[in-house]
Amino acid sequence: MNILYIGDIMAEPGIEVVDRVLSNHLIKDKVDLIIAQAENVSEGRGITKQDYDRLKKLGIGFFTGGNWTMYRQEIYGALSSPSEPIIRPANYSHDTPGLGYKYIKLKDQSVLVISLLGSIVGKDADKPKLNPLVTVDKILSETQATKPDAIIVNFHGDYSSEKVIIGHYLDGRVSAVIGDHWHVPTADARILTNGTAHISDVGMCGTLNSSLGVSFDSVITRWRDGVATRNKIETSGPKQFNAVLIETETPSTSKSIQPIQFLI
Repeated sequence: MNILYIGDIMAEPGIEVVDRVLSNHLIKDKVDLIIAQAENVSEGRGITKQDYDRLKKLGIGFFTGGNWTMYRQEIYGALSSPSEPIIRPANYSHDTPGLGYKYIKLKDQSVLVISLLGSIVGKDADKPKLNPLVTVDKILSETQATKPDAIIVNFHGDYSSEKVIIGHYLDGRVSAVIGDHWHVPTADARILTNGTAHISDVGMCGTLNSSLGVSFDSVITRWRDGVATRNKIETSGPKQFNAVLIETETPSTSKSIQPIQFLI
């Protein structure tokens, strides 16, 4: 099975570049499922129902979550519905709305998709969350009898050490472990010893000449002068598309993982 995992779609520029890449069908026609990180879609914070529907129409079949997923209450209904292809991090507290893993059916195959949150620095550092390793162990145990054809784990976190560790922790137990949140692609995509595809960070989709999609002017004064500023999405200049193409083999192995980057 060929699965395309698209990195963080950062606001309207991210939607625009994803639209351009998928509209030419060069990639879309080669894959069985497109998954995208959706926590930054709408103005960089969460995803609106309107943008969720827009991206589904472009061919994206499933949406993973991160630390901004719960920002917009209008998406809570979709997050809570087993039939809607969007999830939040599974290791949020049990009283958090929504589901942290779901299945998606593809003709005669099924894919289990799981989102997990690692350590997030800054203002989210002290927010309570469950241990991601314990959480994923529980999910894999609970879903073992369902026998999906592929298992994709998304790990959304800051620390490279955590991203590397969870890849090896799940090696030979899931098809792929895909890291994101940095918005900067790493050069470590590979098949691990026991067959799991892994990358520490897949990167982002959005404006290239920016601070992770945010205008330099809106962050430099805050950093240099200590002036409180609000992040402003950069909309001008060239855009970037970052993803990985995974050829899965079994629920616990993959044949290949290939980084994909376009500058437009």
